[in-house]
Amino acid sequence: MTFVIGVVSQKGGVGKSTIARLLGREMAAGGLRVKIADLDIQQATSYHWAKRRAEAKLEPEVRIETFQSVKTALAEAGQFDVFIIDGAPHASRETREIAKAADLIVIPTGQAVDDLYPTVLLAHDLRKEGIPMSKVAIALWKISDSGPEQRAARVYLERSGYNVLKGDVPFRTAYGKASDEGRALSETNFRTLNRRAEELAQSIVDAAAAAREKERAVA
Repeated sequence: MTFVIGVVSQKGGVGKSTIARLLGREMAAGGLRVKIADLDIQQATSYHWAKRRAEAKLEPEVRIETFQSVKTALAEAGQFDVFIIDGAPHASRETREIAKAADLIVIPTGQAVDDLYPTVLLAHDLRKEGIPMSKVAIALWKISDSGPEQRAARVYLERSGYNVLKGDVPFRTAYGKASDEGRALSETNFRTLNRRAEELAQSIVDAAAAAREKERAVA
């Protein structure tokens, strides 16, 4: 049965597409049939990344296609082990459709209040639409090296009642360089950075499995 994982955000520039690509690469490297549906047809960030990856002949191949609607994208989900939906920012109706179809919704956020506040608002909106809290997970993206600031961000989110994923993505130029070359966050030239990205990807996988198990138990 296909795992459907949605990566959504209330604003742009918070790592949505980058995290979708990280997850896709890690799953493909594990031998799973994976596809990323890029719903941001105007910028198609993930799609163009896949072209750079193909031109560089990097393995594993990460299949990415642009789609105009959630419904059209989901029609192909059954052909894959993991189907990752890279949602367009600010698309509230589309975001609700993704959330209802997905086993897990990942919301990336920075650690500043300007990022945290809209993230929590989005999560609250999904709950109002009947999405269980167990299906919502928040990923910290482009955080600073300040331990107190990192902990403060986690506390802010956890007090709101949401699952904050293990692992995080600090601000590093090496991550940006890797993306420019068609590589994922786990494919930089620095083992420490790769391990941090891999930990985040594994945390997403674990959260998706736990959310599906909880759904089955309730049913």
